[in-house]
Amino acid sequence: MKDIYISDLSSYEDGKFFDGFFLVLSNQQRTTQTNKPYLNLIFCDKSGQVEGRVWDPSDHRITKDIDRGDIVKIRGAVSRYNDRLQIKVDQLRRAQPAEVDKSDLMPSTTFDVEALWSQLRGFVDSFTEPNLKLLLTTLLDDPKLAGAYREAPAAKQLHHAWLGGLLEHVVSLLTLADRIAPHYPLVHRDLLLTGVILHDIGKVRELSWDIGFDYTLEGTLLGHISIGASLAERTMDALPNFPPKLKTLVLHLILSHHGKLEFGSPKLPMTPEALALSFIDDLDAKMQAMASEFEKCEREGKCPDEMTGKVWALDQRQLLNTRRWLGEPTPAVAQEPQIATTLFEIH
Repeated sequence: MKDIYISDLSSYEDGKFFDGFFLVLSNQQRTTQTNKPYLNLIFCDKSGQVEGRVWDPSDHRITKDIDRGDIVKIRGAVSRYNDRLQIKVDQLRRAQPAEVDKSDLMPSTTFDVEALWSQLRGFVDSFTEPNLKLLLTTLLDDPKLAGAYREAPAAKQLHHAWLGGLLEHVVSLLTLADRIAPHYPLVHRDLLLTGVILHDIGKVRELSWDIGFDYTLEGTLLGHISIGASLAERTMDALPNFPPKLKTLVLHLILSHHGKLEFGSPKLPMTPEALALSFIDDLDAKMQAMASEFEKCEREGKCPDEMTGKVWALDQRQLLNTRRWLGEPTPAVAQEPQIATTLFEIH
């Protein structure tokens, strides 16, 4: 268990030394204006990122050949340049595997992954449409795919950008979808929930999360919508007598879930299920992004009643934390999605 996180350093005075474990996101050799070499590193843990500098790379206390993806232990001091926090690295070595848990080094869901996975499988078990149930069971029973689905972030940085973020996002959407479907009899409940589970499944190959969060080459070239549609289509084609019309509807859900062409959807939503999916997906992403922004402000002690911040990539706007403005406590995290009541009330 780490003792010191990057988020703790903002309260440290300049020059205060500390020991800590971090993941190296980058390591570059640079030169000062007087042509003196130094190392510029980016460290991260689950609380954030910080720049570190080694002013004397030849020092014997600095392990050579540190690279991106290495977990290191450093002794350093806090410094600030142009009001930006930095670490002046005094000593640096590779960490031993038993010294630190990688989950401390990258942002992770606060929910129990096993419980989330059980909830997702519970939704699938509740299906009455046999072909959709077989499709999802076939995919989720694949150990490699299931492992990636449980670990993957939902995004590189916009929303649910942490280990387990994809699963957390999907279970949240399943809970919303299961409540919406009875309200609109026009909506095919099992088809909508299938779209929820499959809409971002391509992210297990679009994103990498071994060293921070980044896009794979496949993800950069193809994107998660194309990857997900291809994966779903191959699986449906391999199932005996999967209905062609149902296949078309499933693929349409994946291809249209971003809702607008300018947001990357190859097609606009043209079925009740696709329209519902695009709206709740957008809602969940933006609510989580806003919650994260408010939580960050609280954590950093920068919470005026009205706040401006770039919450998601669509625009920049003023944000008002309603509960805080009214003098009410703001929940730190959303309540864990629950499905025990809805599963059996509807069917």
